[in-house]
Amino acid sequence: MIHLLYDGGMNDSSVSAVIISISIILMSGFLMTRVTKRLRLPNVTAYIVAGIIIGPFCLNLVPQPIIDGTEFLPDIALAFIAFSTGQFFRVDVLKKNGAKVVIITLFEALAASLLVFILTFFVLHLNLAFSIVLSALASATAPASTMMTIRQTGAKGDFVETLLQVVALDDIVGLLAYSVAISIAVHSATGEAFSLSRVFVPILTNALVLFLGAVFGVALSLLVKPKTRSSDNRLIISVALLFAFCGICTIFEVSPLLGCMSMGTMYINLTDDDKLFKQLSYFSPPFLLMFFVRSGMSFDLPALVNTTGSIGSSPLLLIGVLYFIIRIVGKYLGAFLGCLIAKKPKETRNYLGLALIPQAGVAIGLAALGARTLGGETGNALETIILASSVLYELIGPASAKLSLYLSKSYSTKLEDLVSVSEKTPDGKEKSQVELLIDRIQKIQEELPVHTTNEDEEAFTEAAENHNVAFWGEVQKQNMKEIIRRRKK
Repeated sequence: MIHLLYDGGMNDSSVSAVIISISIILMSGFLMTRVTKRLRLPNVTAYIVAGIIIGPFCLNLVPQPIIDGTEFLPDIALAFIAFSTGQFFRVDVLKKNGAKVVIITLFEALAASLLVFILTFFVLHLNLAFSIVLSALASATAPASTMMTIRQTGAKGDFVETLLQVVALDDIVGLLAYSVAISIAVHSATGEAFSLSRVFVPILTNALVLFLGAVFGVALSLLVKPKTRSSDNRLIISVALLFAFCGICTIFEVSPLLGCMSMGTMYINLTDDDKLFKQLSYFSPPFLLMFFVRSGMSFDLPALVNTTGSIGSSPLLLIGVLYFIIRIVGKYLGAFLGCLIAKKPKETRNYLGLALIPQAGVAIGLAALGARTLGGETGNALETIILASSVLYELIGPASAKLSLYLSKSYSTKLEDLVSVSEKTPDGKEKSQVELLIDRIQKIQEELPVHTTNEDEEAFTEAAENHNVAFWGEVQKQNMKEIIRRRKK
């Protein structure tokens, strides 16, 4: 029916085709979340599966020219993700945590990358460009499902604190590794001889990007002061600066992610204003949905069972399965060794790696950028493997995260473990089981938050209300001026 509509008066590049395609993308992503919600799976999984279903290898509802014409979506989506990540890097928090978290993060991220590189380059004998980029992507972790599980269980303690700090720093290691890897991959694809400049030039480039992002962060803090700028204008200015920064980086073929993260870090440390991040996180879901659905539409299903000669003789299905397993092994071993060196408690050391399995947002975005940079069969194979493995990681991620929280004793299903109350009355008598139960229930009720409104929605709603107040206030002011002017006549 859709293609009959296209053939009946619209071509694949017409305005009507683009608008209808966007509607299909948004609605399919939403409808698929109704299914995954019942299965208690993350929304990212729903979006990718929806993209596969409406993509060219299933229903083919969206024309290929429109899919190709939305290559800018990864840059925009990752700009929002990276900027939001910057809010977690407050100077006071980083000083408090010290070097232990950095050690754990380096070990868990680089161990996964090293094992994947050994697998792909030395065992499977795949080409250097593909191997080094895929191994760099192995370091990235998706914290969304882990964060969701922590909120659901109410887990607390050293394990949870360490986990949250590690996943926040993990993206920086992944972005740096990818930036170096993609530069080496591009040089190796051209056949140039290896030199140290291949390593140092990307590092210097990313240092400049970090500095430029910090400059944009300072500019943002000056332009969107909460007391002097309305909420809607703050949102407009921040989105404009993010888009401008992405555009500048795209011109020079540099990943904007580190710079956007630097921009968010600089802003939060200069202003201590987290409301802007909440407004952006409530504004960005349609962009993120379209990005993940588009990734699903770009997923080349037939390629999984074929051998891609440009990267090696092994079929992609075998590469994907081995990558899926080896990355999990690398994450677990790296986290274990890092915690051992950092002298973390036994519970944290033994089970932290289980909570670092999920991989989605940043890895998928970097894979899309890598596919665009490498091009051809190599780029297509890279994106196919990351998308396929990400769906699997998101399927087992929440379960493994919940298991790690339970085994590390970060939460309990027993009421007596949730809250502690005095077992004796003020006069020294032992309380009965009924009295202890009542005391525990009352204490839980006291600790429950009073407001249950979503903070992101609240921030966005407040911005809309402020806009309406300002708008109608200006209308009333103009009406009063008109009345005064008429009376003077």
